[in-house]
Amino acid sequence: MSKLSLSLPLPPMSAATLLRALFKRPAPSSAATAAPTRYRLDRIEEASVARYRAALGFEGTHIPLTWYYLPAQRAHLATMLGASFPFRVVGAIHVDNALEAGRTPAPGRPLELLTEVKVEPPAANGAVHALLDTRAIQDGELVFICRSNYLVVRGTRAGHHHRPAAPEAPKPAPIAGWQLSATSGREYASVSGDWNPIHLWPWTARLMGLKAPIIQGMHTLARSCAELERAGGRRVLRLDGRFRAPIELGARVALAAELEGGRYTVESGGRLAVEGGFAFDSGQTILDAYPPS
Repeated sequence: MSKLSLSLPLPPMSAATLLRALFKRPAPSSAATAAPTRYRLDRIEEASVARYRAALGFEGTHIPLTWYYLPAQRAHLATMLGASFPFRVVGAIHVDNALEAGRTPAPGRPLELLTEVKVEPPAANGAVHALLDTRAIQDGELVFICRSNYLVVRGTRAGHHHRPAAPEAPKPAPIAGWQLSATSGREYASVSGDWNPIHLWPWTARLMGLKAPIIQGMHTLARSCAELERAGGRRVLRLDGRFRAPIELGARVALAAELEGGRYTVESGGRLAVEGGFAFDSGQTILDAYPPS
């Protein structure tokens, strides 16, 4: 029996799944280690990839690196909803994310998504982070890696000591900007399945404790990825981002980057919102097509 036959079908980002996330309660003890999971994505739907490219501004016909977060997010959510994951899903904060592409997947073939969870020991202020590492395998070869860091228990401010500021690096050059609308969160949700209430309407954001709805962090990473590819003329094969501050719907967003140095920043409202690194594909242009099925 093959390993793929032992995998469970990858759960969709359905209303039922989101309701489970809303009502999941933490385990009595948070000391448990969450069990690894293995899910199967039967095939990559070309129509889904095309809608994603159009919505986020990608050129060409390739699979954008950040699209891989969509199946990875489904695997992450399914893993976090498992009985062995000892924390609530609602309230977990996506702190940073890293994506790396491997081989181009063959059309029509299944992918196996293997997810491991590492719960870090509590920090001095009580904060706890859960690291979810997903590897997508097709026919024994790596297709992508997605690593997400979630703050699952917030720490206290008591006892916080100011750290000396690190020397400032030269600021990257501005390369692009975009304007978010009041509907940007819902538009991204329609292609990603991320219907978290904090991204949708003012009233749903207020129900979740926010003053105003904010854009999904992975929307910002995806738009940044598309603009980096446009500016560099190459596919992005590695991208990481640290989410420093939320961006409200309706805000103006500015991207700056060092195309040769592989560093970028995203600012909005005079604040640093996201920063990270990236690497281009040295061998292919963004016009290379995803092979048709």
